Amino acid sequence: MKLTVLGCQSPAPGPNGATAGYLLDTGSGKLLIDCGSGVYAKLMNYIRIEELDAVLLSHYHHDHVCDMPIVQYGLLMASIMGRGNQVLPVYGPAEPKSWAEKMTYQNYTRLYVVGQGQTIRAAGVEITFYQTAHPPLCHAMHITDGTHTIVYGADSGPDTNWEFAHGCDLFICEGTFTTDRVPTGKRSHLSAQEAAMVAAQIKAKRLLITHQSPDVEREQYRQDAASGGYSGVWELAEIGQVIEL
Repeated sequence: MKLTVLGCQSPAPGPNGATAGYLLDTGSGKLLIDCGSGVYAKLMNYIRIEELDAVLLSHYHHDHVCDMPIVQYGLLMASIMGRGNQVLPVYGPAEPKSWAEKMTYQNYTRLYVVGQGQTIRAAGVEITFYQTAHPPLCHAMHITDGTHTIVYGADSGPDTNWEFAHGCDLFICEGTFTTDRVPTGKRSHLSAQEAAMVAAQIKAKRLLITHQSPDVEREQYRQDAASGGYSGVWELAEIGQVIEL
């Protein structure tokens, strides 16, 4: 499996940047995981839109889905240009309903609702969805080709149960904050330090820390992650980065 980081910033992209979006080439097909601001343009550096086999959406916050209407328009234009007329399946949560309804568009995209513990098969891999501690309804994804496993943590607060991610080959985990900027009270995002702590807890073989604000220096994120006690291979996500398993 080959994962390309299309976007890794949040809640808004920096110059020439993009928020959450990842292209997964399974060897049998191509999946787009989340589709935030700027992701469509980044995707066009690698494939045409009609080459996608499915889109997997963790939740409907803007920084994870706001380029979906552009995907829909891209498919419309591909059809007009005679490059294909397949309906692209989109897998995402049922709520909020007003956003879920937007994921189906004419004969170009169709939403298939997924829920806690549900497994689907797409592009030759199995994807199981697990709810995280993040409102609105948000799912992490356990993706396996039978040999290697990628866990995409999506957005996740400290109360997320990570049991399903134990021993994964690649753990893509948000590190929205540095420890000195963690808000008080109940929250739905992790710090880079906490991402490293979770990776150590679940014995992940490799950690990719994502969902970083372009307003925070990357060195601050690095120092925070280094204090989390994870002894495996880890790095901060970068747009254009490729990881092969």
